[in-house]
Amino acid sequence: MSDFSGLPLVIEPSDLLPRLDASELILVDLTSAARYTEGHLPGARFVDPKRTQLGQPPAPGLLPAKADLEALFGELGHRPDAVYVVYDDEGGGWAGRFIWLLDVIGHDKYHYLDGGLPAWLEAGMPMSIQVPPAVGGPVALTLHDEPTATREYLQSRLGAADLAIWDARGPLEYSGEKVLAAKGGHIPGAVNFEWTAGMDKARQLRIRTDMPQILEDLGITKDKEIITHCQTHHRSGFTYLVAKSLGYPRVKGYAGSWGEWGNHPDTPVEIQGSKDN
Repeated sequence: MSDFSGLPLVIEPSDLLPRLDASELILVDLTSAARYTEGHLPGARFVDPKRTQLGQPPAPGLLPAKADLEALFGELGHRPDAVYVVYDDEGGGWAGRFIWLLDVIGHDKYHYLDGGLPAWLEAGMPMSIQVPPAVGGPVALTLHDEPTATREYLQSRLGAADLAIWDARGPLEYSGEKVLAAKGGHIPGAVNFEWTAGMDKARQLRIRTDMPQILEDLGITKDKEIITHCQTHHRSGFTYLVAKSLGYPRVKGYAGSWGEWGNHPDTPVEIQGSKDN
């Protein structure tokens, strides 16, 4: 039985510390190269957040090429019995996106370190500057469609009673006042709740404990399919993670996000509540 069995998706530093030497653990750091070099959790392997994205305009947030994912997970030592623990230093955006990647490759054994590096440091936990070597070459992966909403799928679902679109961007992007694509505004029917508003700044950016009630009040409820997005599916990595951690049964990340939707000629948008096709 795994050392991690019985733990929830979101774990505390005190949960991870006694399990750092577990043979099944793959500990992934999604901070930055500079921050990782300065110090990281013992045994953590750095993944440049850029490697979790395709990185090409107009929709850099799309899934990387399969060969690139196979190389990345080979370096990490991916195997069927592995348990991933992921963290970042920004409250869970990149870590949440990595969890979405794990869902895409069909691997469901993972945890998020709540509060990430800030929570670990605040708790006075040990740090390291040792860099584990890459484990091996590419591993064969099967990519699954279910965790991802394509633009076509999302357009086909617009207006459905059992759909909630969670827009994790800032309010000015949502309203159309701040335009980061050919078109400003938001997807018709989308609900705006900015990603950082879901983080508890008094508790090292841990996920707010009142998120269940907040989402209920916004109409983002468990009886609906949740599709979440931002500009590149980085900020919505956090909102994807939150919905998954709360046990929402149907959650998809719209990887194309506004970079795709806002630059596509045939996508409807709303600005300040008015529809503009």
